[in-house]
Amino acid sequence: MIPSDHFVKFYSEVFKYLQKQGPEAIKEYYDTIAEHQKTHCLKQFEEKSLAGMKEYWDRIIIEENCDADALLTDKSYTFYMHGCPSLGKVLDNDAGVCDIYCDHCPGWVLPVMSASNHYCVYDLIGKDIPRCILKAFKNRCDAEVYLEKVKKRHPEHPELVKCNF
Repeated sequence: MIPSDHFVKFYSEVFKYLQKQGPEAIKEYYDTIAEHQKTHCLKQFEEKSLAGMKEYWDRIIIEENCDADALLTDKSYTFYMHGCPSLGKVLDNDAGVCDIYCDHCPGWVLPVMSASNHYCVYDLIGKDIPRCILKAFKNRCDAEVYLEKVKKRHPEHPELVKCNF
């Protein structure tokens, strides 16, 4: 098994390679990963909605040793990544971070959210800061209001804001 420190370095290099191939290659990669991830969580998101998302990411927090927490309300599910172990390890190695590295989470999550009829907004905070916020909604209007708030946080960096609508 490849150690996680080596894996994230390799993963960053994969993104650098895909970036050189162009936007179509990146999209194809994310679409492929999203299809795979649907086998792990789509049914749970469809059947349990926001509560299913909380169950899924609560398990991920433990499995990936994340410094994260989540908030579930009747209108939204929010995942606060306070310390991303993946980006943290990439920042600590000599390979350098690919500027699309943080896009890999929304790259697969947003298509899964769409498939489960949820609306999701990602605030990537900073491409060199191992933090992000994922917020999912049942109602598109609620998601649109939140999206506008997130856009105001990043007027100079729209690439830090991702959504599936």
